[in-house]
Amino acid sequence: MVTARVWVQELPWREPEAVFAAWGDAPWCAFLDSGGPVEGRSRWQIFCRTPRQILVAQDGQIFQGSQPPVPFLPDTLFAGLRQAMPSAVVRAGGPEEIPELPFSGGWIGFAGYGFGQYLEHIVPGHSVQDEPDWASGFYDHAFVWDRLSKRVFATGIVLAEGDEAAGRKAVAAHVAAWNAVPTDVGALPDVPRVRFRLDQSSASYCRAIERAKAYIAAGDIFQVNITGRYSSFFPKDFSNTALYLALRQKAPAPFGAYLSCGAGCALHSTSPERFLQCDAQGVVTSRPIKGTAPRGQTPEEDDACAAALNADDKERAENLMIVDLMRHDIGRVARVGSMSVPEFLTVERFAHVHHLVSEVRGELEAGQDVFDLLRATLPPGSVTGAPKHRAMEIIEDLEASPRGAYCGSMFCIGVEGRLESSVIIRTLVRKKDSLTLAAGGGITILSDAQKEYEEMRLKLAPFLALFGGEA
Repeated sequence: MVTARVWVQELPWREPEAVFAAWGDAPWCAFLDSGGPVEGRSRWQIFCRTPRQILVAQDGQIFQGSQPPVPFLPDTLFAGLRQAMPSAVVRAGGPEEIPELPFSGGWIGFAGYGFGQYLEHIVPGHSVQDEPDWASGFYDHAFVWDRLSKRVFATGIVLAEGDEAAGRKAVAAHVAAWNAVPTDVGALPDVPRVRFRLDQSSASYCRAIERAKAYIAAGDIFQVNITGRYSSFFPKDFSNTALYLALRQKAPAPFGAYLSCGAGCALHSTSPERFLQCDAQGVVTSRPIKGTAPRGQTPEEDDACAAALNADDKERAENLMIVDLMRHDIGRVARVGSMSVPEFLTVERFAHVHHLVSEVRGELEAGQDVFDLLRATLPPGSVTGAPKHRAMEIIEDLEASPRGAYCGSMFCIGVEGRLESSVIIRTLVRKKDSLTLAAGGGITILSDAQKEYEEMRLKLAPFLALFGGEA
């Protein structure tokens, strides 16, 4: 039995961007970066570096630290994840005014769409080069900002019961590193102007929408998410930290995140969508987004856009079907009778768009954990369709290139058994000298192909503006 002793130390204030600018270019840095207005879902920001171990699945193999790679099997991967987790957690005493922090150590990483294909037994029609299906690091520390109280803490775990000396040593090392961080970011370099190229023409994308509607009319599916991917050359000497800092200024989001996964691959995410949250008591919450409308130029125009979205039959039907799908997926590992929908079809405002959002809730069945939950629900239903398996088969038929990390999930799994995760949308994937970004939407029988194409472009507008214009 391995017990984790948690330590916490309050630190002098440093702006998150200053810490990220100082440390973010090192391999395997993770930054969970809640942005936008300060409220419940965007209260905390978390930064970790130098993981104690890493676990990566790519090209049909699992790589775990310095161990020889083994063939990829979901059972093997989840066993490796569980093995790193302590069997018990003890919190050291401390000042009462220190709040309970959301993360003191554990796994941070992402599961790409390809990982979900493995779980759903979908044979990929495209190959993805230089991009993991799963990438995660186990961190024994974190720097945590409380945006609500404007306080920041170093916290971590020592995997040795009663080893207070090791805890004091860890605290001292992290505090010393923190105090060496400059307090100012300095001037950021201009983001290079690049031109993105869609993986298919607008006419081809619209034809894919019409083919999707034909599948729906034939009774194969109720809905399917069809996406397009843009790619561009990008100077390899431009730093990832500068790129992410520029992106977060342009498009702050409640589930912003950065993860550098080694081998030249890094995710820069401004996701607005929670995938799954699970607390230490096993209460699971998902907030699927389906339905998009532009922001208005004036308050009156903005309210009119929101009202039109709320009254749109196509968008409401799209959201309803994904709510049903998420109830089914979570229900695989939930206690019978615990599933509910406490919030349905709510219009939420984000920096650049309105979205229609619902909430699905359940409680894990006894004996189930967050790893079982991820296995039952990946990839996220809001970016696949319903029924899920058939929708994913149709996605392989209709889309022009592999999704890679896009439409997977970024996650944070704490040693206490908590899970927070987002859907990987509104995300740049940086691979050495290239960038990829993608967007799409849910297709129903009521979809208009040209409007779906325009909605995809609307979602990408902040990215295109960041890099200097049109694709």
